Amino acid sequence: MPEADRPSCRLCGCAELTGVLDLGASPPCESFLAETELDSPELTHPLHLRLCPNCFLAQLPPLIDPAETFTEYAYFSSFSHSWLKHAETFVTTAVDRLGLTGSAFVVEVASNDGYLLRNVVERGLRCLGIEPSVNVGAAAREKGVPTLTAFLDAGAGAAVRREHGPADLVVANNVYAHIPDVLGFTRGLRELVADDGWVSIEVQHLASLIELTQYDTIYHEHFQYYTVATAQRALATAGLAVVDVEKLPTHGGSIRLWARPEAAAGEPSERMRAVLAEERAAGLHDLSGYRDFAARVEEVRLALLEFLIAAKRRGERVVGYGAPGKGNTLLNHCGIRPDLLPYTVDRNPYKHGRYTPGTRIPVSAPERIAQDRPDYVLVLPWNLRAELTAQLGYIAEWGGRLVFPIPRLEIVTPEREVN
Repeated sequence: MPEADRPSCRLCGCAELTGVLDLGASPPCESFLAETELDSPELTHPLHLRLCPNCFLAQLPPLIDPAETFTEYAYFSSFSHSWLKHAETFVTTAVDRLGLTGSAFVVEVASNDGYLLRNVVERGLRCLGIEPSVNVGAAAREKGVPTLTAFLDAGAGAAVRREHGPADLVVANNVYAHIPDVLGFTRGLRELVADDGWVSIEVQHLASLIELTQYDTIYHEHFQYYTVATAQRALATAGLAVVDVEKLPTHGGSIRLWARPEAAAGEPSERMRAVLAEERAAGLHDLSGYRDFAARVEEVRLALLEFLIAAKRRGERVVGYGAPGKGNTLLNHCGIRPDLLPYTVDRNPYKHGRYTPGTRIPVSAPERIAQDRPDYVLVLPWNLRAELTAQLGYIAEWGGRLVFPIPRLEIVTPEREVN
């Protein structure tokens, strides 16, 4: 590879990145196809996770333009009941923790369809969503959530501050991994937040991804993957200090970082020190913790393919549940196509009648499962296991079973899982 084309660390600039996992090439995970596009070629990009040996940020090269992906977006947060409850609980606890009153100002970056800020509106607090996707931002405004259509950078953050004043709380849930310009985005956070304010960031924890072989969450929209240590380094570039961290079960294992401008930060909490110690013990602050990851990923791939092929040979039918971005990484890496998985279903009507990128598996409405009564349902959004096990309990009526591919292949009867 020519020197000019060699990827370098987007956080520290180190030019020698270490390969962790190469998943080949696949299309962007949310680029679902209309039926009229099935005879057209698809653009694919390499999906190669690398680690910086200097600052230890895990990252992908910026091969896609977020403006192309997020201007018209297929993901709406409000279709997950458990995620709506998670957002409601966060707002309740944040308002109490920070003592937010009627004069407070809350900003959410990547506010999607207003799933979180609607709880802020209900409490009578002033708020603003910053959402780059035109279609989901419009859905938020229809719910009464003030929403600005924009990508956050230092300029956009400063403009919001000039017009609305500094924010007492800036929320950035499941977006800090989605931006290639991590330095510019972080400066935008600092522009938004008051000098004595708070920034709350939720992001998948790299420790969970590695430990539980959650490799399907590696896709082109995720440009980097954080430990608490690397998030500290990234936020410090704009004068923000992490003072506390919570470990969350969402997305298979996430962290909620609480940060403040350095002058107001104070000492880090004991639980933050504890999580940093856990990361260090797992070898995530050096190269040692990543060495066997690719081999474990291959075991996940082989186990799923062996199951699907054996089921087909027995004449049993396997269909999918969900069409999440992570599912498309799994399907493309494993080479699963309609011969092994004739369709999947999803609650989001935006995806109905479309086809998964790369693998071209049709997406139907959830009611199709009850009509077809398949032998197995492969659950692609495995991170919603409890919610979906309850929703799909009815398949036990005809002896149907659920298949969870990650962290290891598991086949369960729904009624047993619920009890």
